[in-house]
Formats: sequence, structure tokens, C-alpha cells
Amino acid sequence: MATATSPPPITTTGRKRPGAYILHGPEGVGKTSFGAYAPKPIFLQTKGETGLETLINAGRLPPTPHFEGECETWEQLLKNVRWLLEEKHEYKTLVIDTLNGAERMCYDYVTTKHFDGKTGDDGFLSYHKGYKVAMTDWRRLLNGLDMLRTQKQMAVLCLCHTTRRTFQNPEGPDYDRYEPAFESRDAWGLSHKWADAVLFMTFHTEVITQGRKQIKGKAHGGQSRVIYTERHASYDAKNRFGLVEEIEADGGGQIAWNNFIGALKDARNKKED
Repeated sequence: MATATSPPPITTTGRKRPGAYILHGPEGVGKTSFGAYAPKPIFLQTKGETGLETLINAGRLPPTPHFEGECETWEQLLKNVRWLLEEKHEYKTLVIDTLNGAERMCYDYVTTKHFDGKTGDDGFLSYHKGYKVAMTDWRRLLNGLDMLRTQKQMAVLCLCHTTRRTFQNPEGPDYDRYEPAFESRDAWGLSHKWADAVLFMTFHTEVITQGRKQIKGKAHGGQSRVIYTERHASYDAKNRFGLVEEIEADGGGQIAWNNFIGALKDARNKKED
């Protein structure tokens, strides 16, 4: 007679763990300053990204913990994440500056490991095989970041550069929109799915037109900053928290971060009501 097996654990609540955020925006909009005011941050700078050090040296940011120097290789990046996971420390937020820089290091690693260092049509780019192969390693990073959230209760904030791409619209004419500057749609698809929120920080610009027949308008403003939290035809964004669509980000990184946290609290309170 077969014996009944014990049922698997079933719950109606979500796991209590800090958020996973991706923030993209143009150069100079304040992404690094925003991350510097997250709770007890530690920055991981990818190859070529030295904005944090420049801001600290210029006195525009207070001394901010960061892994010394730029992260030069994919193996070093994973090693730093593993250190945060295995060692005792007081950091509460990992800030990766930038996630698209980490993507490039992943492809360099895969090119060397799987394609004998060949980057062209006889190697990494052959039938786009390199991008497909790299997704195994890209998942290793995202899984490691999730382990930080679960085991170390660390939030993860990934900064990204922005690029303008043409969106292939199946329902009408194609149009341009701002998206994180990823090389691979596969890598961005995995990252977009992983993140609790994809935020677009940009300069707020008003376009004033004269007359109904005028096609091009004159841009005004450009100094005020805003964070968008919901998908729009013009930019990629999302969130799972019920945030307001726009969050003011003027006045520096401290104010921008405080406004973001305030919006998160307001969203939670609204759900409780």
C-alpha cells in the first residue's frame, strides 16, 4: 500500500527581501549620486566607469564605500559579489555602475572561454551564438544578486546608460524610444524580468509649438529632473510596487533618493488602506 507523501510548503505571502532596481538615464542626469544615498551602499564599478570617484574627489559626494578601482573582468565581478555574500559586513545596498558595463565583460569572458577569443563571424558573432551562450553566465550574476537579497538582506541597484532605439511597432509606424544600452535583447529581457522596478531618470523638457501646422517645437527647460516608473512609448520603465508615474528628482542625489523612498512608502500605505 502506497504511503501518502507530505505536501510541499504552500504560502499566500511573498518573501521579505529588499528590492532589485535598474535605473537608466542619460549622462550627467544624476544616476551615481542617486545610488550614493541608498542605505549603506557599496559601489561596484565596471571597466571604464569612474564617475563615483570623480564626484567624490570633486567634493560633490561624501566618501562612499566602493571596491577599489574598476572591475576589469567578469571573474572579478562575480568574485566581488561572492565576497559580499560570504563575508561579514554592514553594507545594505550593492550599486553596480553600470549593468551594461557588466554585460560587455560577460561577452569578453564568453568570447575567450568558448570562441578562442574570436569576436567576428567565425567566433562570438557567428549566427549570434555568443549572445545565446552568454545567457548561462548572465543568469549566474542575476542569481548571485538574488542570493544577496535573500541571504544578506541587501538591496541591489543597477545603474545603466541609456540609448535611443527604434521600436518595431506591430500595430503601426515604428518609433524611437529610450532603453537601457544593452547589446543583447536576451540579456535585457532577463534583466528586465528580474528587476522589481526599471526606472528612467531624465531631464524634464517642455516643447512649445506655435500653430497647429508646426511640426517641430522649441524645447524649454532641461534642468529639472524626473524619474519615470511606468512604461511609455518614449521610454522603458516598470514597477511592481504601484508607484506614481513620476517622481521629482531635483535638488541632488539625497533629495531624489528620499523622494523615491517616500513614493515607495506611499504605495505600500495605499495597498494597506
